[in-house]
Amino acid sequence: MSPEQTLKNRWGYDTFKPLQKEAVEAALAGRDCLVVLPTGGGKSLCYQMPAAMGRGLVLVVSPLIALMDDQVAAAREAGLAADALHSNLKAAPKREAYQNLVNGTTELLYVSPERLLTGDLYEIIGPRLILAAVDEAHCVSHWGHEFRPEYRRLTEALDQFPKAARMALTATATPVVQADIRSQLALRDPEILIGHPDRPNLIYRAFPRRDQFKQVLEVVRRHPGEGGIVYAQTRKDVERLAANLKKEGVSSAPYHAGLNAEARRQAQDDFVNERLDVIVATIAFGMGIDRSNVRYVVHANTPRSVEHYQQESGRAGRDGLPAECALFFSAADLATHRWMAKKDVTLSPERERALEKQLRDIGRYAVAPVCRHSQLAEHFSAPYPVGERTEDGCGACDVCLGETKGLSEEEALLTAKKVLSAAWRAEGRYGTGYVVNLLLGRPNDRITGNGHDLLKVFGILKEAGEPAVRSWIDQLIVQDYLEVTEESEYPLLRITPEGRALCQDKGSVRLGLPVPPKAGKKKSAALKKAEKAGVSFLEADNELFDKLRALRRAVADKKGVPPYVICHDSVLLEMASSKPKTIDDLRGMKGIGEKRLEKYGQLFLDAIAGKVEEAPE
Repeated sequence: MSPEQTLKNRWGYDTFKPLQKEAVEAALAGRDCLVVLPTGGGKSLCYQMPAAMGRGLVLVVSPLIALMDDQVAAAREAGLAADALHSNLKAAPKREAYQNLVNGTTELLYVSPERLLTGDLYEIIGPRLILAAVDEAHCVSHWGHEFRPEYRRLTEALDQFPKAARMALTATATPVVQADIRSQLALRDPEILIGHPDRPNLIYRAFPRRDQFKQVLEVVRRHPGEGGIVYAQTRKDVERLAANLKKEGVSSAPYHAGLNAEARRQAQDDFVNERLDVIVATIAFGMGIDRSNVRYVVHANTPRSVEHYQQESGRAGRDGLPAECALFFSAADLATHRWMAKKDVTLSPERERALEKQLRDIGRYAVAPVCRHSQLAEHFSAPYPVGERTEDGCGACDVCLGETKGLSEEEALLTAKKVLSAAWRAEGRYGTGYVVNLLLGRPNDRITGNGHDLLKVFGILKEAGEPAVRSWIDQLIVQDYLEVTEESEYPLLRITPEGRALCQDKGSVRLGLPVPPKAGKKKSAALKKAEKAGVSFLEADNELFDKLRALRRAVADKKGVPPYVICHDSVLLEMASSKPKTIDDLRGMKGIGEKRLEKYGQLFLDAIAGKVEEAPE
């Protein structure tokens, strides 16, 4: 059976996504390859396909222990003989997995790097192994955003299987990280398959943070009853935001490393299985999450890097349907990240340089009044696809949607000079709040005592208002014209040499401001998703779509798997719209392979015909 026939039969798709077929063909030819595809780009199919074609055993090394059992369930739904071996596995499934390996029936085996490196599997899997796939391969790189030391040792394991092809896969890797992956995993003359990092179905928004909870709640309210992740920087922030959302009637729970294992497991399980709408979490949450219909990701604090942001925000809209990614920025978050990175360890010069670059890059992304999609693409050295842009830009970020306005070059320079002059006059002896009061013309005992109320800069930005002034200060910090020093007990705001040069017209600056939103007619979430999926969907189809979602969840609960394992929202949207009557009608739909058709086809047809309300026992 050809790759195309296997794709249709097992997964229900007529065509591959970009670079999937090339990755499969490299593996089948025994050639190493590096695969960089965005979240939702179909990385798992690249290594599952050779196993599905019966060519031999495929080994998948993954750090996502929490996700492995779900990945095994999804592979089995496609008809693959799949197992996992990791430290969380109970005795009976572990014995069964070993027996399947010994019997030679396993087609796909997931292992954690620690489990593989114990060495006891080498002799069992060696003779049948055709492909060793290393997922989340950026973890091998010092320059990556989630470096894991045990990944550096993987080559000693891979060298035990000299005839097996190697496949390194990741969603986020700059050219520097790509080179490090090739070196650290000793890829041999690899095929380099770099997909475009852009996710056109995601709407990116980045705004200054003013009232954290109010801003988070506004996003949540735009997506009633839908799945969302809210990331916060500290455990205290997580607890506060989760509690406040609950008070507002939002189905939510906190998740962070300070909670006991059972509380974390329950929150994650409820979210993945759609019993919970919103999870509020530190970055401890996410790598084990594979819910495909997350409709929004909110960063209530600034993430640690552009790579972190790409991966965390990328958990939205994995099904290819529209999703929102909102980031609320404050320069104070960057200082907190710096402190947290250094509080327990002494960073090597290499890691410290990498950290500072990461903080600068995410700061600039968050405040520059420039198309967010193009900024992300450029960060990963990929031009923004020409075909995706119109005269109005990408049409899918706050800048191109007119929600953030960039000041003209002259206006930005004049405004920057006013802010920098106030910081200069304050002589680096005061914090941000003092300089803000100076610019707004707010007299207090300290300002009048210092005679600063007599300065020309006093009240020079009075008409702009505090939110704008604070935002401009943040924007000047990330552009290196201002800096926050930590030489005293309190952080002080100081002009930099670059800031002094800018005041003398040496250099250029970009400044922007949020624009108040316009009221418009709201469409239902299902209608917006259907429009993106190219499905002819009417508001009247909403009721059937919700009914099919409830049925899918009931089926998933009884099988003990997440709903996405049964099928994606896009499949249910098409069912609700076209209302198939026969198995053959269903067979033509994207995403329904023969195994799923056999297991669930009649059940969904009966539901559409009004004959069934819930999953049978």
